[in-house]
Amino acid sequence: MTNEKELTSAQKVIGDFAPKLVELTDNILFGDVWERKELAPRDRSLITVASLIAGGNTEQLGFHLNKAKENGLSEEELKEVIIHLAFYAGWPKAMSAIMVAKEVFSKGK
Repeated sequence: MTNEKELTSAQKVIGDFAPKLVELTDNILFGDVWERKELAPRDRSLITVASLIAGGNTEQLGFHLNKAKENGLSEEELKEVIIHLAFYAGWPKAMSAIMVAKEVFSKGK
């Protein structure tokens, strides 16, 4: 692996433990799927955030909320996604997601 400044998020978190999963994450998911031109990065972020919320997968939500902001979604738009999904994915999932969003968004201020 390269020095600490050049490591990807996946390399930092699980690189020594699951190098193959890191390789797939970095090369296939973020290196290929996320770079496809058929959807804009903003759209991919919106889909990903909505999917994580709907599935109740809040562990990775913080990372993807930040990525969504980098890809052009505003905090207000992301809050609205959570509010909208409360009625389609379930209230507990939305409440869990809004707590993650509150933490993530408060760090940026």
